[in-house]
Amino acid sequence: MLRNFLEPVYERSLIAQIRHIPCHVAIIQDGNRRFATARGIVRQEGHRAGADRTEQVLDWAREMGIRHITLYSFSTENLLRDEGEVKDLFELFKERFSKIVSDERIHKDRIRVRMVGDRSLLPADLTSVITRAEAATNKYDSYFLNVALAYGGRNEIVRAAKEILEKVRTGEYNIGSIDSSLVEQHLCADHNLPPVDLVIRTGNEYRTSNFLPWLANGHESAVYFCAPFWPVFRKIDLLRAIRVYSQRREATMG
Repeated sequence: MLRNFLEPVYERSLIAQIRHIPCHVAIIQDGNRRFATARGIVRQEGHRAGADRTEQVLDWAREMGIRHITLYSFSTENLLRDEGEVKDLFELFKERFSKIVSDERIHKDRIRVRMVGDRSLLPADLTSVITRAEAATNKYDSYFLNVALAYGGRNEIVRAAKEILEKVRTGEYNIGSIDSSLVEQHLCADHNLPPVDLVIRTGNEYRTSNFLPWLANGHESAVYFCAPFWPVFRKIDLLRAIRVYSQRREATMG
């Protein structure tokens, strides 16, 4: 009971300390499996609890006026996990992307949903559902939800390098035309994301795990690491992260 009383008070205190809202927040959703182990439930239920928390966090982010959210939901390294777990995750992604087509909140708030990552590494039935969700929201421009699936920063850079080299081979580019602007154009060709202002990682891990290296590390985004596993990430944790960004912005402006 005391916690239920104190948390809203603390939330209001945090909001009062925030003067700048990030435009683009990237979240590494870590700890679903450890949450399941700690609760004595199967891993699948841990991932499902994480997916439920994602929907709540997205509501909080919209309340705060954050226009771009990118979720690190499934990395290229995750493909090496147990086959059964990967299959369960793909089914969960299919379920949640399917919901997007008819989700009233998505259409009311005009949220554009996009996938970031290597589609060639995903099964056809999943990419088909993702394509339908993207098509249902591709006219929206109020908020942007980017879901990173089969994503890896190294893989993204390698793919961009191959594209550039192929265009050098065909004569479209020459070596002298390759600069940071051209590299960024190819890195972001499939998603066109803005620079990352704030990276959040849950689960008490202190690394950014190869997530959006060009848009985050390359633009010196603020980073917030926190202890809670993703399924128990709170609005207070989000506000603390935004406060870190706001304080950093204040310092650079001063």
